[in-house]
Amino acid sequence: MSTSVVNNRPDYDHVIVDIVDYVMDYTITSPVAYETAHYCFLDTLGCGLEALEYPACKKLLGPIVPGTVVPNGARIPGTQFQLDPVQAAFNIGTLIRWLDFNDTWLAAEWGHPSDNLGGILAIADWLSRAAVANGKQPLTIKDVLTGMIKAHEIQGCLALENAFNKVGLDHVVLVKVASTAVVAQMLGLAREEILSAVSLAWVDGQSLRTYRHAPNTGSRKSWAAGDATSRAVRLALIAQKGEMGYPSVLTAKTWGFYDVLFNGQPFKFQRPYGTYVMENVLFKIAFPAEFHSQTAVEAAMTLHQQLKAAGKQVEDIARITIRTHEACIRIIDKQGSLNNPADRDHCIQYMVAIPLLLGRLTAADYEDNVAADPRIDVLREKMICVEDPDFTRDYHTPEKRSIANALTITFNDGSRLDEVKVEFPIGHARRRKDGIPLLLKKFSSNLARQFPDTQQRKILSVSLERTLLENMPVNEYLDLYVI
Repeated sequence: MSTSVVNNRPDYDHVIVDIVDYVMDYTITSPVAYETAHYCFLDTLGCGLEALEYPACKKLLGPIVPGTVVPNGARIPGTQFQLDPVQAAFNIGTLIRWLDFNDTWLAAEWGHPSDNLGGILAIADWLSRAAVANGKQPLTIKDVLTGMIKAHEIQGCLALENAFNKVGLDHVVLVKVASTAVVAQMLGLAREEILSAVSLAWVDGQSLRTYRHAPNTGSRKSWAAGDATSRAVRLALIAQKGEMGYPSVLTAKTWGFYDVLFNGQPFKFQRPYGTYVMENVLFKIAFPAEFHSQTAVEAAMTLHQQLKAAGKQVEDIARITIRTHEACIRIIDKQGSLNNPADRDHCIQYMVAIPLLLGRLTAADYEDNVAADPRIDVLREKMICVEDPDFTRDYHTPEKRSIANALTITFNDGSRLDEVKVEFPIGHARRRKDGIPLLLKKFSSNLARQFPDTQQRKILSVSLERTLLENMPVNEYLDLYVI
């Protein structure tokens, strides 16, 4: 009996075709999407500027070979680096993600769609500087915002119904796919070339989630998205040179993504690509904490004041019950020792203990000097997470998309404080009116970390006027961020 395989080259998988058709043909008309993208752009850059305060992040920045000079290279905000677009994407992406403070998308899969800005901004700046050098028109920030909306949509729609975490894959695979598609389109690739590029992103090696979970939680989770978006730029540039694609990379029997990495199951989709994700993205405004804990931290801040008013101490607490949703328990319910900042910002008990004790939660509170306070572990040991099925259901409901947590403190004498429940964090779409002024304040504070007053004012004068910002050449805007 013959066992030879029929070697007829198939058409491209429809998942890939849909992505490419979207980036090439979809016209964004939503005012809300552009307004939100404007705020997202500023917040994302600000997160990167705050990350420059941390030596562990700064040591990863710069060219691969020290002293490398790249004519018309892409600027790295807050530094003097000007790099090739691949390494620039890694630098910008790593800055954006380092402190776990940029935007978030929660569904069957989780992730941070603004991670894609690493590749989008690097390519936009590089193309703009090359264009100016050749007497042509540069890209504008409006082009960057358009790219962000489309990258958000691709990553977010793929995440709605497909849990890559359940097969052990990290969500940065979606950053790589979304960035590849958008960057390839920005480069002006033909349709066949973009199809090739996106297929290359799926066939690429994919990151394991082990660096996000006990017992291996570590700092790679802070640069994994930078790695993914820079890989996307590399793949798009390879496709630009005519490198072939792999049409059935997802569906091929035995060797395709579905069979090898997704338990043989095809992707599911809740909605077609549009502007839904950017319009509903979650901003991290108040706390640099894994997003499933944001409402728990808000509740803990309230309870901190109540504890002070009642004159209660840590020693008076017998138990803290955290009523929560399933995803929170799966990702950040963590007992035992916490070995580094990356471990701590993925532990809900730690992220609740700090505000209960200190009335705050900042990026610096994950560092060793703060974590050495013995009261933190005493409190952690008194916490228990309990899933509320209603919270889990509302987390997945498209019309609601809550991220609810509720905290109850019980004292040694049997008395308790009333439960404090928060359904929607300050960065949720339902709280935009309250959140945006705080987001802009966060951006201003992050500018002040790196730049003198005059430079801050120059950046703010153009950044806060959306029409002015959208029409500004990318290279001229990033020149404002040179330290």
